[in-house]
Amino acid sequence: MEILEILGYISALIIGVSLGLIGGGGSILAVPVLAYLFMVNEKVATAYSLFVVGFSALIGGLKQHFKGYVDWRTAFVFGLPAIVGVTLVRYYVVPALPEVLFVFNDFEFTRRMGMFGLFAILMIPAAFSMLRKRPESQVDQEVTYNYPLILLEGLVVGAITGFIGAGGGFLIIPALVILANVEMKVAVGTSLIIIAFKSLLGFFLGDAMTMGIDWAFLLTFTGISLIGIFVGSYLGNFIDGRKLKKGFGYFIFIMAIFIFYMEFFVK
Repeated sequence: MEILEILGYISALIIGVSLGLIGGGGSILAVPVLAYLFMVNEKVATAYSLFVVGFSALIGGLKQHFKGYVDWRTAFVFGLPAIVGVTLVRYYVVPALPEVLFVFNDFEFTRRMGMFGLFAILMIPAAFSMLRKRPESQVDQEVTYNYPLILLEGLVVGAITGFIGAGGGFLIIPALVILANVEMKVAVGTSLIIIAFKSLLGFFLGDAMTMGIDWAFLLTFTGISLIGIFVGSYLGNFIDGRKLKKGFGYFIFIMAIFIFYMEFFVK
């Protein structure tokens, strides 16, 4: 086993530990780990990331469910269009994208640049969402649905998830609070369920139908990440995850700059 692969599996464990400690954000590192340590292409990296993100979110979502922080009706209303969006992108759009999207003078803008460039851009608001303090939740709010906007938001978030292979919790949580008037704690738990189902269904209905999957590798990587989640949850009894969250937000911001540099400036 090469040194990069060893670092990759260690990173898979770190992803899980971070999820267990701070409750989110760690899975966004799956794409760069798969791309730069395991050297898989952009299609495979984003596909495998959906699988890892989906199972990680499912574990977290079920934990929130048992605490009473999941609104299943809202998860269905918002999640259904998101599932449609991610599945359409993974089944139809990503396989149809050419290797070179366009050429400007002597500069070739490739599919990899487009997918990883968008990923790097969206890592920045994800980092800021971890840096800022969440507002206090109001209690006993009546849940209402702005169906047209929820439908549109769900499709857009699903499509973005399909392109970049990340869950998009930083987009879903504000949408649930604003468009459905969901309490913040419930929005966080519900978003995990939405992320789990749209990521896993997008993978199985899209990527698993259009590409060969290295199941031995994918299950090993995911299994190590899930072990990390339980390790992180245990460590959370001794470490305040909220104090680590700000530092992790800065780390994601640095990773966004690194990805952009690697894709657009390093030949």
